[in-house]
Amino acid sequence: MNRLTIGQLKGKYPFIVDYFEQNKLDTTGYEDRTFQEYIDDFNQEYLEDWAIDREKLVGDLWEYIEQMKQFLDLDDEGSVDSLTILPGYDKDGNAETFGGITIRTSEIISIVGPTGSGKSRLLADIEWTAQGDTPTGRKILINGEVPDSRWRFSSNNSLVAQLSQNMNFIMDLTVEEFLELHAKSRMVEDMESIIEKIIYAANRLAGEKFHLETPVTSLSGGQSRALMIADTAILSSSPIVLIDEIENAGIDRKKALEILVAEDKIVLMATHDPMLALMADKRIVIGNGGVVNIMETSEDEKDILLDLEKIDAIIQGLRDDLRSGNTLQFNDIGEVMGKCMMDAQEFLKAENW
Repeated sequence: MNRLTIGQLKGKYPFIVDYFEQNKLDTTGYEDRTFQEYIDDFNQEYLEDWAIDREKLVGDLWEYIEQMKQFLDLDDEGSVDSLTILPGYDKDGNAETFGGITIRTSEIISIVGPTGSGKSRLLADIEWTAQGDTPTGRKILINGEVPDSRWRFSSNNSLVAQLSQNMNFIMDLTVEEFLELHAKSRMVEDMESIIEKIIYAANRLAGEKFHLETPVTSLSGGQSRALMIADTAILSSSPIVLIDEIENAGIDRKKALEILVAEDKIVLMATHDPMLALMADKRIVIGNGGVVNIMETSEDEKDILLDLEKIDAIIQGLRDDLRSGNTLQFNDIGEVMGKCMMDAQEFLKAENW
């Protein structure tokens, strides 16, 4: 830590700005020098006038950093590069036969299966970093190892951010006030630009745009989900994001996944949407409470995904027309049906059917 420059320290521990202010230390212009080098520049007269003890000042800074790291539950070695799911049992007590699956940052994994098959239970196992102590008997490893128990109980630096199907706010705050509270709790330095980035990203996802002055209690379900996805991607420290049926949120789900992955998150989503399932790198198939298969998205499926995205864009256009009060024409429906028929014919021809 002694080798870090003041600029590097500010970037790594934004809260040290408070320490500098409390001790009336102006470090402007010294960002490329270490704190020790900065202190060594003080002449004897300055030290006596301000009753500064060099060694104590340096020692107090390191102690302050350690205390704040403990308070915020920060860990310099705590970066998450991978998540591993080890097999357990299905609802009948039969052992899951997959050999385990490891997921790395910026990967998307979809979880598919019938309603009630156990998709949400798998998400819960991950959220609690299960160690054979949940109904499924599964175990979750972080970076290939049994995670520290603090991951389960930390409220400041949670391992997992979960976005559920229903998200409603009860706080009497504006969107800006809500984001400011979260930013302050994370000791964010450039709060204004971060909040602007979040609201911009959220409005890319939401069907109806909203503003910083909008009360959070007046946001629709889709707007609430859009705000939380943008906040989770940009401001949350949680490296793993679990999403339960994002297709029901009334947002641009493709852009939502792109935003999350761009921030180096591990993303797992339970879904019934074929387009979302194929957007994932792999999909976990659930049945009777257990993992019955793990499949990589094939090249043929990626081609199908391109067609699904085109059809989805047409349907989204129809939806926007309806929302705007426009009357749909037969040609609009014909365009969708014609596209579906052409894609089906091309698929059958390619498969020699």
